[in-house]
Amino acid sequence: MRRRVYHRDMRLLWILLALAPAGFAQTTATQPPAKRPAKKAAAKSAPKKEATPAPAPTKWPIESLRVEGNRSYTADQVLAVAGLKVGQLAGKPEFDAARDKLVASGAFETVGYRFEPASQEGYAATFQVTEVSPAYPVQFEELGVSGHDVEAVLRSRDPLFSITRMPASKPVVDRYVSWIQEFLASKGVEEKIAGLVTPIGVEQFAIVFRPARNLPAVAQVTFEGNQVIPQNVLREAIAPVAVGSPYTEPAFREVLNGAIRQVYEQRGRVRVAFPKIRTEPATDVQGVHVFVTVDEGQSYELGKVAIAGPSPVAPAALLKEGDFKTGDVANFDRVNDGLERIRKAVRHAGYLQVKVTSDRRIDDAKKTVDVAVHIDPGPLYFMGKLAIVGLPLDGEAEIRRIWTLQEGKPLNPDYPDYFLSRVKSDGVFDGLGKTKADQKVDEQNHTVDVTLTFTGENPDRVPGRRTRR
Repeated sequence: MRRRVYHRDMRLLWILLALAPAGFAQTTATQPPAKRPAKKAAAKSAPKKEATPAPAPTKWPIESLRVEGNRSYTADQVLAVAGLKVGQLAGKPEFDAARDKLVASGAFETVGYRFEPASQEGYAATFQVTEVSPAYPVQFEELGVSGHDVEAVLRSRDPLFSITRMPASKPVVDRYVSWIQEFLASKGVEEKIAGLVTPIGVEQFAIVFRPARNLPAVAQVTFEGNQVIPQNVLREAIAPVAVGSPYTEPAFREVLNGAIRQVYEQRGRVRVAFPKIRTEPATDVQGVHVFVTVDEGQSYELGKVAIAGPSPVAPAALLKEGDFKTGDVANFDRVNDGLERIRKAVRHAGYLQVKVTSDRRIDDAKKTVDVAVHIDPGPLYFMGKLAIVGLPLDGEAEIRRIWTLQEGKPLNPDYPDYFLSRVKSDGVFDGLGKTKADQKVDEQNHTVDVTLTFTGENPDRVPGRRTRR
């Protein structure tokens, strides 16, 4: 489709801009907004002088701003860092500067942008980001000031700050250390601090800001008062996440709640508590020997499990999928497995970004635990185009005939891999080698294009459709 040319100079300028290096991430610049034709001049009253052409404009108003690829951060948070606003005059230098600010934040692995005419007066701009992973919760220890005050300072300095999710990247950690150090100095606290990724449970971590002084390491842990679970089982659970780690009581309690509480909740002991922790110097190695008093509590049963609030999938179907054993011991490993099955069931209905959380209501009189399940489905995604690579025409026709996920229908993201496994197990083709399903997600339109790739066992031949007898 041909584009209308308004000014030769303007076209040349934008061709040069489009070919300029994009920096950190690929950047796409499109044709600037059309310029309205000038009104015809009034009747001639004097001989015309040859006019010097005005330079072509390089900036236009931003009519809209969008963000794609963000998961944990809102679009408003991302745009607050970028620094661009609707109505502002901007061109390629301004968009490059905004991209550089997002990159410098340390919260994004890649950043790109594109802009296109929205009308004859300005353009619609979109930033495309990929968030840094991993990211962990934030904790503050022994800083000498309220953790809530420190949190408020970080939130005021960084639009992207979240106490529940902080990128584990050096630029972010160093910047937060500097801000916290500055705040502590204003309160008369001169001690240096550090931010470290610290284990707080089995495969659970947090970024902990604490004094940078050397802390004694945990050398050994002994549990006291335990009867239901033997000493060796508790030590095996705590050792990988505690032994060798710097010891502070708040950090150690986090580890207990992450590693040991889980062991007790497998047995319905939801009221387990650790009322006392004491330490002694270890006798055989350098470090501290930690003694933990355990109040195991009583065993509770699983009570009612219900879907709380709206759900895009019938609650009865989800609860059946969860397979919760009401009346059995409240084993929360099994409960969490059921929650994961619910998440997958909603995802299979086309909600690729679904999040499933739960709340507990403990009835101490009945010794039961009710569970309320909350579903945040996110947007609904649909099947887009189907592409088939590596088959002759008759083979492609057969695949399209037996493929049941039609364009425009809600996408089951596991269907392409399941489909390929069935094609292989049913022997649809002779000489079939490796197969692969690729999915390309369009976050703006919430569609997913699928490409199925087929290869032959012999690299020199394509798979052939099996002749039916």
